[in-house]
Amino acid sequence: MEADTGSLSELIDGLQSSVKRRERVSVGVVVDAVGRRSFGPLLLIVGLVILSPLSGVPGVPTLLALLVILVALQLLLGWRQVYIPAWLMRRSLDQRTVVKVLSGLRGPAERVDRVMQPRLSRLTNRKGSVVIALVCLLISISMPLMELLPFSATAAGLVLTMFGLALVFRDGLVALVALALYMVVAGGIWLGL
Repeated sequence: MEADTGSLSELIDGLQSSVKRRERVSVGVVVDAVGRRSFGPLLLIVGLVILSPLSGVPGVPTLLALLVILVALQLLLGWRQVYIPAWLMRRSLDQRTVVKVLSGLRGPAERVDRVMQPRLSRLTNRKGSVVIALVCLLISISMPLMELLPFSATAAGLVLTMFGLALVFRDGLVALVALALYMVVAGGIWLGL
């Protein structure tokens, strides 16, 4: 289901080389860098962006929510390749900002690479990915509301990042932790209402 990405560090290196010498970095550039057969890396990249200061830029969480909805729906439908409409592929950010964020992710990526491994892989196969896709849909539906409070999407970004990592590395344990974190956060929100 996933393209072989090697490691998170290699994924970030590939993204960094793809954005060099560009004034703007579009969604299309990122999708081309990770591959259209790569649902996990796309969720991972979206989660990392939401965790970064870029989530404070007005419109970014909503744009990323649309991307997650598309990826999650296609994962649910069993598509083998990600389709993203041209208007969304053209959306872009300043290259310097993207490079700065990617550079800041290099150290954490190396640490993540040391602990990730295939385990409980049934939780990330076709049936397991259905649960992941459903939770990602629920998260993405609430993300536009999170724009009202800057940086409130951090928990959503963490869960999406963990699900992306789980799919990339076929690590079901990480998927379970992400699901538990989502349940705690969602439960806290409902109790707060």
